Amino acid sequence: MSDAELVIVRHADTYWTASGQHTGHTDLPLNDAGRAAAAKLTERLAPWSFAAVWCSPLRRAMQTCELAGYGERTERRDELVEWDYGDYEGVTSAQIDAERPGWDLWRDGCPGGETASAVGARADAALALLPPAGCVLVFSHGHFLRVLIARWVGLAPVDGACFVLAPGAIGVLGHEHGRRVVRRLG
Repeated sequence: MSDAELVIVRHADTYWTASGQHTGHTDLPLNDAGRAAAAKLTERLAPWSFAAVWCSPLRRAMQTCELAGYGERTERRDELVEWDYGDYEGVTSAQIDAERPGWDLWRDGCPGGETASAVGARADAALALLPPAGCVLVFSHGHFLRVLIARWVGLAPVDGACFVLAPGAIGVLGHEHGRRVVRRLG
């Protein structure tokens, strides 16, 4: 197991994030509030020194990374893209529930898209790429990062439902007494 630690950043707001629409692979830019929040990340991330900077190739994550001051250092990682919502892309949870009462992303996945276990396989692939030591800065997406957190601490991908990161939030995944832990969320 790598001794590397992760500082994770959820991309800042887009218009769909603000409206609650599922935004998987639709490549939206940040909105004005998102750009302002991303620029403030520079100061919040200043205390760390990073061995590597990884980013989802989707525009909202790349813009967050660039506005935070890490655009020139970033390695794009396809493993870090958001959950593929398939037929539910661009749709809110309330709209889905009106057509499919009781639907749960974590349990049911998305028709034409991914299941939690598929997202978990991508999270595992990303974790397998960690360097032996050092701190890695990761810019990605809300649901993907929740699965990544679950996998970091040895939980099933569906247990990502227990974690939440707001747009533009920072989390820290580290170690304590040889065990992977969540040091900070939000």
